[in-house]
Amino acid sequence: MNNLVKLYKKNKEVISYLFWGVLTTVVDLLVAFFLNQHTNINTFWNTAIAWLISVLFAFFTNRKWVFHSSAKNINEIIVEMRSFTFGRLASWIMEEIIIWIGQTLMHGSFNVVKILAQIIVIIFNYFWSKFVVFINHNK
Repeated sequence: MNNLVKLYKKNKEVISYLFWGVLTTVVDLLVAFFLNQHTNINTFWNTAIAWLISVLFAFFTNRKWVFHSSAKNINEIIVEMRSFTFGRLASWIMEEIIIWIGQTLMHGSFNVVKILAQIIVIIFNYFWSKFVVFINHNK
């Protein structure tokens, strides 16, 4: 048990990121799957709406419970949000390209392609948040 506690303490940030990342992914997938099944919204806008909702969820959970932001005023929070959003915009574009290739060129299932795209996006977003957005808070 002692080794398990040491392992958790050593990897607390990654474990926390994965926990909130999984919840962010669940939010994204639920919104995307719901829109895909119950609306006539095309895949591009479906993914865009799911992305927007999940980015808002991710920013607030990441800054509070993963990277423990020490931003003290609204200007510092806006700087974080701007950088976070830029990184998520880059990963959204990456996701759209992956989904387009997966569906259009490879004729894959939307659900399967969406899940694979999310795995790549989660990895990219962790490194962007850790080394760009919340870099001053990781000392």
